[in-house]
Amino acid sequence: QVHENVERLFTRFVEEGKATVRLREPAVDLRLSKADVSNLKNFLSAVRLANQGADIGALPLSPLVPAKTSDVEKPKTKMIITSRRDYPLTKSFPYSLEHLQASYCKLARIDTRVLSLKKLRKLDLSHNHIKQLPATIGDLICLQELNLHNNHLESFNVALCNSTLQKSLQFLDLSQNKIKALPIQFCQLRELVNLKLDDNELIRLPFKIGQLSHLRFLSAARNKLPFLPSEFRKLSLENLDLFGNPFEQSNPLVPNIQLKIPLTLLECAARATVNYRIPYGCHLLPSHLCEDLQVAKTCQCGSACLSSFIQITVTMNLHHVAHTVVLVDNMGGTEAPVICYFCSLDCYSQFLDRYLQSNG
Repeated sequence: QVHENVERLFTRFVEEGKATVRLREPAVDLRLSKADVSNLKNFLSAVRLANQGADIGALPLSPLVPAKTSDVEKPKTKMIITSRRDYPLTKSFPYSLEHLQASYCKLARIDTRVLSLKKLRKLDLSHNHIKQLPATIGDLICLQELNLHNNHLESFNVALCNSTLQKSLQFLDLSQNKIKALPIQFCQLRELVNLKLDDNELIRLPFKIGQLSHLRFLSAARNKLPFLPSEFRKLSLENLDLFGNPFEQSNPLVPNIQLKIPLTLLECAARATVNYRIPYGCHLLPSHLCEDLQVAKTCQCGSACLSSFIQITVTMNLHHVAHTVVLVDNMGGTEAPVICYFCSLDCYSQFLDRYLQSNG
C-alpha cells in the first residue's frame, strides 16, 4: 500500500544511487543503495505519484530485475555511536532500531528523532551533557533499559513515572549526575530490577521504595544520605551498595516528636482513609491532599500517620534486605540507620520497653 502511506522521501544522495522511503504503516524505512541513478529517479518519481493516487498505468516504471539476496540490507536493529564526529546530524535514525548508544557526543538534550524510535528496547545516552529529560521518553513503549550515566541531570521528570515506562523499564542508570532527590511518584516504576544512583547529591531515597518489589540490584554509593526510609525494610535484593554516604548515628532514645494531641480532624480523616483503604483521587479530593495521603507513614503497629507522629532512627544490618552488601564504610560495617515512625506515645513506649530490655 503506497497511496497516502509515504511519510517522506530522502533523496540527498540520489546521485550516488542511494535513497530512503519512509512509510507510515508499517513504520519502516526502505533504504535503497547501489541503484542505477536513472532507474532510481524514475522509481522515486513513481512512488511520489502513487502516493498522490495516480493511475498505476501512468507510472514511469521500467522492468525490475530481482535483487540478489546479498544486495538486500536487513533492517538495522543496533547502532553504536561513541563520538561527536560520528553522530548523524543530517541522516535519520533507522525506524527498526532496538538498541541505540550515543555516548561521548556532547549532547545537551535528547534528540527528538530518537524519541520517534518506537521499537527501542535499550537507549544508552551516557557520557553526555543532558540536563533535562523530556516527558516524551515515556512514549517509547518497548524501552527496557535507559542509561544516563555521567550527564548533568538535576531531577527526574515526574511525567516519566506516570508513563508506559511503569510496565517496561527494568534497568535505569542515573549515576554520576547532580540529582538531589527523586519524585514521590518514582516508585511507580515497579518493573525496575536494576537501579544505579551512585555519585549524585541525593539527600534521601524514594519514600515508597518498598513498592519496587522486582528490584534486585541497587547502588547509591557516594551520595549524601543521612539515613534510609522506613520502607527500605521491604526490599529483597541480591546486591546492595551504599558505600560512602554520611549516615548519622542512630539514637532511638532521642525521638523527633511531631505528635499533635489531640489529633486534628484532618489527621483523623487521613489515618482512617489509609487504614480502611477508602478509595480517593483528585476527582474527590484536592490534589495536595492526595499527595499527602500517598506519602502517609506507617507506624510499627501497622497503622498510618500523616503529619502527627514520633520519628526515630534505628540501626539495621543491611544483610536483612540484601544477599550481598558492599561495605558501608572503611571500617567494615554493613549497618545503616533506618527511620521508624510511631502514631502515638503508647506505640513509642512499647518499642522503648523492648529496646531497653534487649540492650540490657
